[in-house]
Amino acid sequence: MGLLAAGAIAGWSMIRRGFSARDNPSVLETYIARAARRFAIPAEAKNARNPFTPTLEILNEARVHFADHCATCHANDGSGQTEIGQKLYPKAPDMRLPQTQHLTDGEIYSIIHNGIRLTGMPAWGEAAGDEDSWKLVLFIRHLTQMTPQEMNDMRNFNPKSEMERREEEEEKEFLNGENPSKNSLQKHHHP
Repeated sequence: MGLLAAGAIAGWSMIRRGFSARDNPSVLETYIARAARRFAIPAEAKNARNPFTPTLEILNEARVHFADHCATCHANDGSGQTEIGQKLYPKAPDMRLPQTQHLTDGEIYSIIHNGIRLTGMPAWGEAAGDEDSWKLVLFIRHLTQMTPQEMNDMRNFNPKSEMERREEEEEKEFLNGENPSKNSLQKHHHP
């Protein structure tokens, strides 16, 4: 009976507030979502062991992958403080915090590989033994120890828009003593 009453109150509250993605999830929504995630990950997946160890080579590979594929929502430092990450509902989590760091390797792998329904987290894994997702688990564990050099290096691998690439090209041309506006007009001229 108490669960039914709590559900009715939560439903009434959501309807009254609306379903805007601008809101933060309520305490009840957060609790229900985390409980659903715990139940959704099979015990076999929770207990899965990472086949990789955190070598410098693997962490570097995973860092580049994270910068290129994950940082758009999660930020290079894993904070979730990006324009997209903060506009999701629920917002992208700070993966450096205990709510993520206390998950098992298998749980993190499952989240990356299979995604989470009704959130912005897509399923990335294609094959049963998705090596990239396992390597990302190691990098997520490493987020709490990131160095400023690693953070700076990641910027080189973040996706760039066509306009950002063009601006970088123009800046290089300018620094080389060329006339960027003239070269840009020639390169972007359509007959």
